[in-house]
Amino acid sequence: MFNLIPMLRQKASKADNSASTAPETVSREDSNSPAVEETTATTTETVDEAEINPEKENKVEKLQAKLVEFCQKVPVPEKVAKQFREPRSLHRRYWFWLSLVAGVGVSGSAIALGVVAWKLENSVPKAYDEVLTYAREGTLTIKSADGAVLQEIGPITHEKLAIDEIPEQVQNAFIASEDRNFREHGGVDYGSLIRASLSNTKSGEVVEGGSTITQQLARLIYLDQERTAWRKAREIRIAQKIENNYEKDEILERYLNLIYLGSGAYGVGDAAWVYFSKSVDDLTLAETATLAGIAPAPSEFSPFENPELAKQRRDEVLRRMAKEGTISQAAAESAIASPLETKRNKPKRLQRQAPYFTEYVQKELKKIVPEEALQAGGVVVETTLNNDWQKQAEKAIAETIAENGESLAFEQAALVAIDPRNGGIKAMVGGSDFSKNQYNRVTQAQRQPGSTFKTFVYATAIAAGFSPNQGFMNAKYVVDDYKPENYNKYYTDSWTSMREALIQSINVIAVRALVDVGWEPTIEVAKKMGIESKLEPTYGLALGASEVNLLELTNAYGTLANKGVRQKANGIVKVVNSKGETIYEAESKGDRAIDAESAAITNWMLEGVVSRGTGSAAKLDDRPVAGKTGTSDEARDLWFVGYVPQLVAGVWLGNDDNKPTKGSSNTAAAAWKDFMSEVVEDLPEEEFDEIPKELGDREGSIKAKPLKPKNQYYIYKPKPKPQPRVTATRSSGSTSRRSSSGSTRRSYTPRRAAAPARRSAPAPARRTYQAPARQAAPAPARRTYQA
Repeated sequence: MFNLIPMLRQKASKADNSASTAPETVSREDSNSPAVEETTATTTETVDEAEINPEKENKVEKLQAKLVEFCQKVPVPEKVAKQFREPRSLHRRYWFWLSLVAGVGVSGSAIALGVVAWKLENSVPKAYDEVLTYAREGTLTIKSADGAVLQEIGPITHEKLAIDEIPEQVQNAFIASEDRNFREHGGVDYGSLIRASLSNTKSGEVVEGGSTITQQLARLIYLDQERTAWRKAREIRIAQKIENNYEKDEILERYLNLIYLGSGAYGVGDAAWVYFSKSVDDLTLAETATLAGIAPAPSEFSPFENPELAKQRRDEVLRRMAKEGTISQAAAESAIASPLETKRNKPKRLQRQAPYFTEYVQKELKKIVPEEALQAGGVVVETTLNNDWQKQAEKAIAETIAENGESLAFEQAALVAIDPRNGGIKAMVGGSDFSKNQYNRVTQAQRQPGSTFKTFVYATAIAAGFSPNQGFMNAKYVVDDYKPENYNKYYTDSWTSMREALIQSINVIAVRALVDVGWEPTIEVAKKMGIESKLEPTYGLALGASEVNLLELTNAYGTLANKGVRQKANGIVKVVNSKGETIYEAESKGDRAIDAESAAITNWMLEGVVSRGTGSAAKLDDRPVAGKTGTSDEARDLWFVGYVPQLVAGVWLGNDDNKPTKGSSNTAAAAWKDFMSEVVEDLPEEEFDEIPKELGDREGSIKAKPLKPKNQYYIYKPKPKPQPRVTATRSSGSTSRRSSSGSTRRSYTPRRAAAPARRSAPAPARRTYQAPARQAAPAPARRTYQA
């Protein structure tokens, strides 16, 4: 369409020339010159047509009047108003609307012009806030709690720069390359547009764009790349309106941050890193010109793809800068003489931190934010992750695998840390190497928790009113043909309190307590505390037979740290769209799982596990720690979950194929200590709540529902019969033995030959004890003792 502009000017010029030369042509009629005759005939024909069609002439005049009136209503930026006041045959704006008339084939209809203008005005946006908020579709940024970028997804600008952070040399290079009249025009450079139109007409194809920086920004934000006259008209109109709403520096800033410069680089900041591995502040003049030269066609002028062509473009930009006076001729010649050198690097937007965590966040994001909002792009997710603590967690897991993995036959490890007061995930390491295996052992691996589940059995018993000092028999125990065994098969055949049983992780007492409390209350309390996986009502539940994942197990322990109030584990604090509007914000609303007094007692019991029990490897020097170890069958899973009042963390060690390890839960506890000893430096020392003075006369907050086994009994070790004490004396080659009473003495002479081996007495048969149904002790009443 815009190729017709010069044609219109040419026609107007010819009409003026014809009018001025009419008398001369008539005077030459006597010369009989063929040329003069041809000219005279042409002139006569034109005059005769006007005389014959006066109505058409009136329509043209009316059209021109309407066009002038309409164009006068088109707003003109004050900063460029002076260029419109200059004497011209037609106003610049009028040329714009005349080109529309020519483009749609209107030959004199004011109504058609009005329709086209109305349609154009209604096809462009009414508001232009998106100029400052625009983001490409599908782009997503995930940030840590301190604002550090953890991951960027999609065609996004990583290095967003303010205009005063972009060196003037860089600004001038792009202006010289793309829009030398940028500071003067009002969004459209008509001179450049006409030149481009002539070049395109001459070549028969689009060889020059003629678009200003503002037009390019308008196309990038509001339009597609379709090459039609209508799209071009919209682009021009939008560019004019952008200029009306924003200052030149604002427009240039957005352009330099959004422009795609190839090789995955969006914006000049990213391009400086991708092509030269440096910040935009450190670019040389030649490097700056190289980036500016890429802009028209990134794939064609990339120094990585076509270095010779890229150098030609670079040199052209340098010459333009010298011509415009933004650099000296000497500086331009020196830069032109320099070789084209690059230092390739990956776009920073592809760099990723805390990959297991960010992957988890993306999955959770789809549950809370509509898909269309995510597809719109420009979404920023603010998370709970503590970047420093995350690095400590990664270090602890890496060192644990490096130092113990091979010798103890485990290949994987995982760690998660949670703020129990709000459920915020502060660190997450889901395995040894995300680049090799993205399987997250914190959230996806379902494993048997072993003895770590005992905590829920005892917490339920305490909430039901049991005293932590209540005793059960530490002996071989059988209930409905289920035979739990203690670690190393060691039994004392004596009464042991629940607290001591938890500290020493005695299996038979955990099962015996489950029988008295019941499956239903235990499962209900565990669910309320944070266990979300399915729990089977079996006797093995007390020893961790039902599978759980590390995140929910750690979250549930956090309920105890938070005085019995469960805060669901979460990683997302807020989600903001490209316009800065909050589309999701987390609510810190907890649910009480058990009463605060029962939580305090359970914490006290778990403190003993760390201070003098199986979890002693996790002991911290400067503050109290509560926690529990756990080992599944054949040491396939090694666990430790522990906490201070402000932070709970869980560690798992094992193999993805479920092969046995050679380790123990002490290794997991040691890894926990490596992590926590560093991060607690950021936390003030706090004590757990005090336990009540009276532990034996408490009224429970829940009701126990004891099981009714068909049979249950203990098996005691047989006690050896007492033997008389015998003393031996030796005198004069003979040996005599005296009984402890001193009444009997036996003498004998030693023999040279070896005495025959003594025959050992047959072992007495084992005694079994059949306990009455639902009774663990000889008497129905619970025996307690003060530890």
